[in-house]
Amino acid sequence: MGQHWKKIWVGSAGNMVEWFDWFVYASFATYFAGAFFPAGNDTAKLMNTAGIFAVGFFMRPVGGWLLGRVGDRRGRKAALTLTVTLMSASAVLIAAAPTYAVAGYGGAAVLLVARLLQGLSVGGEYAASATYLTEASAPGRRGFASSFQYVSMTAGQLLGLGLLILLQHTLSSAELHSWGWRIPFAVGALGAAVIFYLRRNMLETDTYEESGAASEDRGTIRALLRHKREALLVIALTMGGTVAYYTYTTYLTKYLSNSAGLPKQTATLVSFCALLVFACLQPLAGALSDRIGRRPLLITFAVGSTLLTVPIMTLLKHAGSFWPALGLSLLALVVVTGYTSINACVKAELFPTGVRSLGVALPYAIANALFGGTAEYVALWFKKGGIESGFAWYVAGCAAVSLVVYLTMRETRDTDLKRVGDTPGPRPETDTVPAS
Repeated sequence: MGQHWKKIWVGSAGNMVEWFDWFVYASFATYFAGAFFPAGNDTAKLMNTAGIFAVGFFMRPVGGWLLGRVGDRRGRKAALTLTVTLMSASAVLIAAAPTYAVAGYGGAAVLLVARLLQGLSVGGEYAASATYLTEASAPGRRGFASSFQYVSMTAGQLLGLGLLILLQHTLSSAELHSWGWRIPFAVGALGAAVIFYLRRNMLETDTYEESGAASEDRGTIRALLRHKREALLVIALTMGGTVAYYTYTTYLTKYLSNSAGLPKQTATLVSFCALLVFACLQPLAGALSDRIGRRPLLITFAVGSTLLTVPIMTLLKHAGSFWPALGLSLLALVVVTGYTSINACVKAELFPTGVRSLGVALPYAIANALFGGTAEYVALWFKKGGIESGFAWYVAGCAAVSLVVYLTMRETRDTDLKRVGDTPGPRPETDTVPAS
């Protein structure tokens, strides 16, 4: 058990730093939006930075392919070490990027390159960490162990929001807009360097080591095409979850300040408190899935998101103060937990060892490029067009599509992770842990 926890700790710590770097871009965008673009409408400047944020997502399929291949052919450890190297480089670039006043659109170009590197990194990080945490867990505890992926992701965002709150109380607004926004990216670069050292010394998973020598097409698109149905399933089951997740995490602070009219400090505190509770819910829901299966949680999320998104978003716009905004945000994130707590292990359980990392990485990255990365931009587009409520219906519609998938997919809880062949199957009876 100790070795299982060591693997989960190292994998989660690295994931936390990766997502800290990824999310501080969104958290601090309201402060640096004006640094890289000429003066103009605040919403237009946010749309420019959101557009570059979305570009990072469109690099994720490339990162998913490259790093997924590395994970299947060279090992999960090799892929995880490479992802954190790329993320460290991108954080350094953003921290040092020149402003529009200094270099014109040259600063925005540096910002764009940094986001492309982040997209490559996160495109591989999600799959590598999902695969690593799922394979490193004890039999019958995969849902619980893999839930720490979103615990660490949320912890990274909480650290970013916590740092934002600290800076908001120690620096003036002018200082934050001028240079203070660079601090979190410098912190992220330093954290990534520490995680690089930890990952260089981490243990490979037994499942990967026991899978034997790599075949000619291991970790290739050709091998993945033998699992077209599973790959399409990953895209479809991710669609609703990723839109809802990014709506209530990265976009929530902007929505509360830009649409609901809450002060930036209040909006940030609402997000911080809601995400703290959200992180604590993940292992509980993951453990529940080990007892009752993955599909009940996914279906609960999809039904709740389909029916409640429009009312929640409408009420949030008129929340007016901290407590109503926090209550509604918590309700939304409780619903989203049905997806976030187990989606990593569900995807890993769909594929055999030889193509598991690529099988999770590429379809998931495609879904995020199409739906997750564009969520904030779509929301701002609806707002600029004067039909902001249309975004809530968009989120609910995406959840409804995923609901159809959840209702028709097979249960994956009892899948044998150590299978090497192409045919998915249940876990051997000897590995099954009773629910009681």
